[in-house]
Amino acid sequence: MKKFLIISLVSTASLLLTACQDFLDKNPLDQLSNQTFWTTEKDADMAIAGVYSQLLSLTYDHHRMDWDALTDDFFLFGTYQRVDNIAKGIIEPATGGLVSTVYLESYKGVTACNVFLANIDRVTMDEAKKNRYKGEVLFLRALFYFTLTEFYGGVPLYTKPITLAEAAVKQSPKATVIEQVIKDLDDAIALLPATLYTSHAVKGSALALKAKVLMHNNKWQEAADAANLVIQSKVFKLATDYQTMFLTKGQTNNPEIMFSARYLNPDRFSSESPDMKYGNAAAINGSQNFVDEFECTDGLPISQSPLYDKTAYKKNRDPRLDYTIRDIKEQLVSSTGVKFTNTAAGIYTSYLVRKYVDPENLPFSYSTRSDQDYILTRYAEVLLIYAEAKNEASGPDQSVYDAVNAVRARVKMPALPTGLTQATLRDRIRHERRVELGAEGYRYLDIKRWKIAEKVIPGIVDPGGVLRKFDPAKHYLFPFPQSEIDINKNLTQNPGY
Repeated sequence: MKKFLIISLVSTASLLLTACQDFLDKNPLDQLSNQTFWTTEKDADMAIAGVYSQLLSLTYDHHRMDWDALTDDFFLFGTYQRVDNIAKGIIEPATGGLVSTVYLESYKGVTACNVFLANIDRVTMDEAKKNRYKGEVLFLRALFYFTLTEFYGGVPLYTKPITLAEAAVKQSPKATVIEQVIKDLDDAIALLPATLYTSHAVKGSALALKAKVLMHNNKWQEAADAANLVIQSKVFKLATDYQTMFLTKGQTNNPEIMFSARYLNPDRFSSESPDMKYGNAAAINGSQNFVDEFECTDGLPISQSPLYDKTAYKKNRDPRLDYTIRDIKEQLVSSTGVKFTNTAAGIYTSYLVRKYVDPENLPFSYSTRSDQDYILTRYAEVLLIYAEAKNEASGPDQSVYDAVNAVRARVKMPALPTGLTQATLRDRIRHERRVELGAEGYRYLDIKRWKIAEKVIPGIVDPGGVLRKFDPAKHYLFPFPQSEIDINKNLTQNPGY
């Protein structure tokens, strides 16, 4: 299985060569080896930076926003990552794009984690710091494997560096992989500090991911319990300013951000910044369906509210509509007076993305260096995980209302009406996830785990006139990339492909 061996070597090299000139000065590139590396605390610092660098990829940074263009929320202009074909139901082992990158980038992350965990005990360093690093890497491995299960179901499970002979194994059942994910997270939770997130994963990061994994696997009460531990810890809270949370100036020491893919100028920056991709190029455009989902300020849908004005669609609407979507006619202006209005050819709709588009980075170009972090977990999601899981486990109670209403109150939306049935409250929670987390890449996995993808996707027609398709017989999972099937004869292709 040569490709996995190559991935292992590349990942190991990235750990050893991560942006540290001092190390390069004393260890020439052609002399780097396991024997010279895993010795000092500085080696450990570089190694864990190499593991975290695996997040700076198409699968774990702002490119996740494109996943929403596989749903009823957004359209993607162009052929980027073959989102266009996948949205049309053209998904095959040789499709490439997301079908391949999610798999390969996640396994690069797994390999980096396994190399770190296999070698860290060779390093002479402070034991408390070493244990914290172990916890962080266990958390990251759980994240990589969880992502793999969301797209492919059961996958090959490796928990140590692999040899060529060991690599060609059949996939483990999804339940087995999830069991390992939860074990890694429990071990991480025991090792990580109960502090705010600043750059390294903390206990709350791992608890939040555990709650999410359990919820996505319909373990409702366990998910609610894990989310409630985050809530009761009172370490994290909702940010007062929703909009700036997605911009550089609002991310430092933000009490809502629980984990992110972090960029830092001048050394670590996004080569295709969200400013350029979603600001200038307008790569994804909101659908009318998505825009209509936002309630009026009286808490009623636009079909029922007397406040709705179709001639001024943002007037009297949930503020998150404006925080998420900007009109194509809107001019962006930086604090220094630089102005920009979209004129990109091929824009599908007039609903462009505002999240992660920072006017302070104007003028936008492909040379723009952006160090906005891409948020992978935030406290509002934990509240909504708790609400959904608790409602599914035991039905409505005050704690469910409190969690949802806290998210709504932050943007001055009225509280939910009381006395809702479990089914009605389920719909309201799903609505809240859609508008609170809009344009953040959640919707695709949500509609699949709710088993409603075949209801909400078919019938949608792209502005270009192309009908979207979703076949429930096979599209709930991606196929394994054909290149992996060719190399690993023990890997069984997913059904329908």
